Amino acid sequence: MVMIGNYDIIKEFKSEALMISIEDKALSGLTFIDLFAGLGGFRLALESLGAKCVYSNEWDKPAQEVYNKNFNEIPEGDITKVDEKTIPDHDILCAGFPCQAFSISGKRMGFEDSRGTLFFDVARIVKEKMPKVVFMENVRNFASHDGGKTIKVVENTMEELGYDFNYKVLSAVDYDVPQKRERVYMVCFRKDLKVNDFEYPEPVGLKRHVEDLLLPDTDERIKPLYRERDDIQLKEDDGEYMNYSKRLGIVGKGGQGERIYSTKGIAITLSAYGGGFFAKTGGYLVNGKPRRLHPRECARMMGFPDTYKISDSMNQAYKQFGNSVVVDVLQYVAIEIGLALKSAGIVK
Repeated sequence: MVMIGNYDIIKEFKSEALMISIEDKALSGLTFIDLFAGLGGFRLALESLGAKCVYSNEWDKPAQEVYNKNFNEIPEGDITKVDEKTIPDHDILCAGFPCQAFSISGKRMGFEDSRGTLFFDVARIVKEKMPKVVFMENVRNFASHDGGKTIKVVENTMEELGYDFNYKVLSAVDYDVPQKRERVYMVCFRKDLKVNDFEYPEPVGLKRHVEDLLLPDTDERIKPLYRERDDIQLKEDDGEYMNYSKRLGIVGKGGQGERIYSTKGIAITLSAYGGGFFAKTGGYLVNGKPRRLHPRECARMMGFPDTYKISDSMNQAYKQFGNSVVVDVLQYVAIEIGLALKSAGIVK
């Protein structure tokens, strides 16, 4: 078993400020469950802060295999068939549930209106187990989908179940992760705990860029990633560091997956399904030649340490990291959860 939560391992590619906070073990003594677990990004984040995972669930077989390689545990499958009474008691429920459209047929836009979506499975587990905290993540558009009605269903459902509901869109770039990736982070505290001091983490700024997370050019794994074509159009990189993705060229018509960026900026959003010449990662000009990112570089862009064992299938690895959560951002939010619980006297 790879002890990902160990300080000496997880400090790879982390900012100094985050490592100081991780040393404090803000969630020591707390337990959590990992729903829609994927590669275990939530687990990495919470274990690094001292919490203990007591249950995991993920239906995708290739993701289950990678999860097992890293945590010596095969997540239970198909959450829709899991009896919520069989899930262990826990303090924090974590869920990066898929974004689904809600059919708003009722008037309350609460628990009943969430039926038929995977969020309903989160809600029924919450109803049965009543954890102290519910910590969820979703794509940015979830916050604005259907004119805000979709997230209103989630808010009303959590209120109906006895929880205060907080949400905010956070950008990975603001937490020293050089990737254009915005997600909505939802944090819910059980009302009877009277947790009033929770705040989302303040931005820490960007000190790293794509080039800081690249494999060395001598690494044999990256040689097949360089691409050549007669219609590649490039311009010179001015060498200035940026907190955005600076395009240096295109191949073909410059459509999705046909754009080439500077390594002195940030990466475009990693995609699970994006196509094109530089599919799923975009192209980057490295030593004067364009290539796409290697899955290990994608792992670094998502906050996974080099000790994390990735899929043997490159296609699966690209898909999995494109669907994953950013570990660093989860860590920063989880630290604030721990501080709020401590302020309320829930943890020491």
